[in-house]
Amino acid sequence: MTKIPSFYEFNFPVKIISGHTALHNLPAELTAASVSRPLIITDQGVARAGLIQHVLDALGESAITVGALFDETPLESSTLVVNQLGELYRAKRCDSIVAVGGGSVIDTAKGVNIIVSLDGHDVRNFRGADSLTGPLRPLYVVPTTSGTGSEVTNSAVIADPEQSVKMLFSSEFLLPRAAFLDSRMTLTLPPRLTAATGMDALTHAMEATLSIQKNPMSDVYAWQAVRLISQYLRDAVEHPQEKENRLALANASTMAGVAFSNAMVGVVHSMGHATGGVAHVPHGVAMNIFLPFGLEFNLAKRREEIGELLLPFSGAQVFADTPESRRAERVINDVHQLKEDLYQLCGLPRTLSEAGVKREQLPAIAALAINDASALMNPTDLNTAEALALAEKAF
Repeated sequence: MTKIPSFYEFNFPVKIISGHTALHNLPAELTAASVSRPLIITDQGVARAGLIQHVLDALGESAITVGALFDETPLESSTLVVNQLGELYRAKRCDSIVAVGGGSVIDTAKGVNIIVSLDGHDVRNFRGADSLTGPLRPLYVVPTTSGTGSEVTNSAVIADPEQSVKMLFSSEFLLPRAAFLDSRMTLTLPPRLTAATGMDALTHAMEATLSIQKNPMSDVYAWQAVRLISQYLRDAVEHPQEKENRLALANASTMAGVAFSNAMVGVVHSMGHATGGVAHVPHGVAMNIFLPFGLEFNLAKRREEIGELLLPFSGAQVFADTPESRRAERVINDVHQLKEDLYQLCGLPRTLSEAGVKREQLPAIAALAINDASALMNPTDLNTAEALALAEKAF
């Protein structure tokens, strides 16, 4: 029987505008906020794909004037770029921000919003949790991947290249005013990146249902995300130009973002963050590799919750045909099968060795994983020996 936590908090104030031409509503949203000179932040990949034109076309027949357009956001958000963009925002007399891109672009935009709203010149002065003192300027997000969920999270990770560290910024004030889920913005995403970002979103959703901070509200979003990813991810990888697939995954990523930003994640992210830090494996690839092993690791304390995921992940018939005592194992097996299917479709690595990790790197990954903040919300404590065993299984 599902138990309601004696206490929990849930927050989701971001307006979602979803559709095949959702961007048509951007001028109205800017006007409603009484702003008219946005700074548009994107990256070279988005610019080369021609996606920024959809945004410019949406603004073209309105009274909105683009204050400035920056398309050189690096693959990893940087304090240097954030501070540079703060000066550009002021010089061009901008009054709002539109982020068009993936996680790095969105995190960069959040960082810029901090310093232009709070009259700062170095974003490093605002790092940490709840260091922001009040509301920020209007921020609008147009995701071009379906994985990070950054469009609905209250945090940003920004690298400081001078200190060789990544800094976390966390505050409810970082949440965007609105997110536009427009299917046109992910149509050019390559199959392998589609698969990797989809598995990132699936991990967000599944880990949110296992976290010690899970609650009934986060479960609703997580379950729906799991259902949509299971139904649409394979087809989106095989048929990347099908806009219905793209819109479904965009919605799933956002719902998974809502779920994990309230419930948090766990051991899969701990192992994935460590693998990225040690061996530079892309985050979505690491999530794909570790997800079934993380579920298995949590079986002892979360068997019922994992078993319940069989319904949204594998469907009503499989759920009904599987004995309750075997449903959790069936979920894990079906995640392994999804990994195999994605490997066959686009070559997404299934193991650490396929992703280029060396066996001698596994101890370093284990040592880093146990100190990752994601492990704090995992229902089962992770020690070095267990982290090393997980890495060995995934190798």
